[in-house]
Amino acid sequence: MRFDAYLVVDWSASSTPKRGRDSIWWTVAAWTRRGLRLERTGNPSTRAEALESIGTRLARAVADGASVLVGFDFALGYPRGTAAALGLGGEPWRALWDEWSRLVRDTPDNGNNRFDVAAALNPRISGGTGPFWGHPRGQAFPSLTATRSFTYPVRGLAEKRLAEARLPRAQPVWKLCGIGSVGSQTLLGIPRVRQLLEDPRLAGHLQVWPFQTGLTLPSRVPGKARLILAEVYPSLLTVPAREGLVKDQLQVEALARHFATLDAEGTLASLFSPSLELEPAQRAAILHEEGWILGVR
Repeated sequence: MRFDAYLVVDWSASSTPKRGRDSIWWTVAAWTRRGLRLERTGNPSTRAEALESIGTRLARAVADGASVLVGFDFALGYPRGTAAALGLGGEPWRALWDEWSRLVRDTPDNGNNRFDVAAALNPRISGGTGPFWGHPRGQAFPSLTATRSFTYPVRGLAEKRLAEARLPRAQPVWKLCGIGSVGSQTLLGIPRVRQLLEDPRLAGHLQVWPFQTGLTLPSRVPGKARLILAEVYPSLLTVPAREGLVKDQLQVEALARHFATLDAEGTLASLFSPSLELEPAQRAAILHEEGWILGVR
């Protein structure tokens, strides 16, 4: 077994505390002597509460010397060239994480400035509207349109990352509002997972795949905890509806069980090293800026 537990998170960009449908759900699956079980399923009402709960669970894994796969369902990177278009130096993925953390305000009660941030980023990138788009009806933001009013590429930036191009249903990170959108979750999620990287309880144990690991799964060191954070896409699985239960809850539970089952079968590690026919520049983009979705081949 490459992991001791499998933690999957369905994120939310809600601007108010919320539980139930379209809110945050997370679960942990683990193998026991009695078989696979769900350790817990949480439905925190805010992102701050979710991060505290998840951080505490991961800190316990560190104390126990355990290995945990941590999957978040939003993008961990942006299309190749985004950091350069913003004039950011250093490792592109980390430069974007740092910049988003500097710009985004996300209060304990879920109040946030994501649309203002996108509206400020657009002119920095393109001098006008785009590449970000989408906001609620009845609101207005400078340089951010409610619907897409331009075509891609925008200053050389593609609409989708390489991983998303392989998933017809996947929405681009630039889309902030509307059916299936993931852009708002990404803007608000990246600063939160960056907090996990900075958490002293997890220092030296948490790595982001594939940015810090390459397209591989690092070997376990006996007695030392290992936390691997990856981007996941719950819709890769078909999960039947169950009366009285929220779809998001069913999806995180199904995906956690799925990863655990693959690990028991000895095939989970292969997801971290997908056989991708890529040009050198594409592989570099994945490793340094775009990232990849675990399970996409």
